[in-house]
Order: sequence, then C-alpha cells, then structure tokens
Amino acid sequence: MLIRPIEEADWPRFLPVFREVVAAGETYAYPEALTSDEARHLWLESAPGVTVVAVGDSGTLLGSAKAGPNRPSRGSHVATASFMVAPEARGQGVGRALGEWVLDWAREQGYVAMQFNAVVETNISAVALWRDLGFAVIGTVPEAFDSATHGRVGLHVMHRYL
Repeated sequence: MLIRPIEEADWPRFLPVFREVVAAGETYAYPEALTSDEARHLWLESAPGVTVVAVGDSGTLLGSAKAGPNRPSRGSHVATASFMVAPEARGQGVGRALGEWVLDWAREQGYVAMQFNAVVETNISAVALWRDLGFAVIGTVPEAFDSATHGRVGLHVMHRYL
C-alpha cells in the first residue's frame, strides 16, 4: 500500500467512498446530498494541512485521511485528523496505516499532540484502533451523534501527545 498526497485524478475515485461512508450514517455528520464540489471543500485540506490517499498495489483507492491544525492561532500546536476507508478495504490495515502516517506527519510538522473531536462511540473498530495507537478518550459528549443504526449516541474526544 502506498500513502501519498491526493492528486486531482484521485477525487473522482474517492468521491464514491466519501458518499458511501456518509450515507451509512454511522461515522460522519455530513449531509448526504452534497455535490462533488461541496464534498471536496469539506475533505480537502489547505496548507498547512494535508490530504492523502492510500492506494493498493493494483492502483485501487483504499481510503483517505486529512490532517492539520485542530484550531487556528493559539490552538494550532495540536493537530487533528479525519479518516475514511473504502468499505471493501476495511479490516485490511488501511485505517492503521493512515493513522500511523498522519501521526508521523504531525510529529514532523512540529505538532505536540493530536486530538480527535468527534469519534462516534459506537464506531468500535475506530475507537479500538485509536486506543491501540495511544489515544485516550478524554470526554464524551452524550447523544451528540444521530447514528442510523443506534439512534443518538455519544461522541468521544480522543487525545494523545506526539
């Protein structure tokens, strides 16, 4: 698997993944009826952030991650990131590889910590992965996400020092 910065030609290949993940209603609170340009605006990070894709040996787009400062100005020393893995690529280590890549990138950029602001508590595989990569749940906002399957569930705030 190769992880590299997203290129113009990747967007049409990633957009179906974005739409499928959002439509599932289990991990992101993005509207389902976004145009390609609206989705692109939400997903592609501008400097100093980065958006990358994970590409399989056959050239298949497996997923994407974006990272950058969690907050501007006085909060810009803490990074944040978001991840989407193609449903057919789940369970193959893509999320872990993207997570490790983003942590390395943040460290190299001089961030002191990384914070995830909204990890859906019922997204058990993501919560387990982030814990395994050193993140801790530092708080949970009750009933802050309306899961398509579980109804209203909490959103974890997760943090780790780099």
